[in-house]
Amino acid sequence: MVNDKEHLQSAMKEAMRRLAGSVCVVSTGDGETKHAMSATAVTSLSMDPPSLLVCVNRAVPFHDAMSGGEQFCINILNAEQTELSAACGGKLQGDARFGVGRWGASEDGVPYIEDGLASLLCDKDGQFEYGTHTIFIGKVSEIRVAETVNPLLYVDGGYATASPLDAVA
Repeated sequence: MVNDKEHLQSAMKEAMRRLAGSVCVVSTGDGETKHAMSATAVTSLSMDPPSLLVCVNRAVPFHDAMSGGEQFCINILNAEQTELSAACGGKLQGDARFGVGRWGASEDGVPYIEDGLASLLCDKDGQFEYGTHTIFIGKVSEIRVAETVNPLLYVDGGYATASPLDAVA
């Protein structure tokens, strides 16, 4: 086993292709300006207080918007929202990203996806740099949840869906 830096980075990429993740769109804004980015590096952090974290590469333009803002929204996409994910994943830039999908805005102007699986509005409660990324912690202040559960997943470089397995007796 080789453990030099280049090999470890390459092996890390290969390993992470095997880690399925729910596709989210992270959004922020103040009503006048709005920003969005697709992400899978999102996870719950605590139930008391309800909080989550998202990791954003410091090299992407979205990072500056997250760093400067006080609120953001984690939007969990459903299996029919691949076009929206692609739009916010680099296919489109700036306001053009908000031309795809159904968007609303919180009282403070933070954009959220109206028809996703869930939208969790967060107050930024911390940020920490690590390696090439910043870890943003959000304290959840408001949640919208859909009735269905049909998540859009990302695994091995492409989109996938989840289906229930039969229970083991």
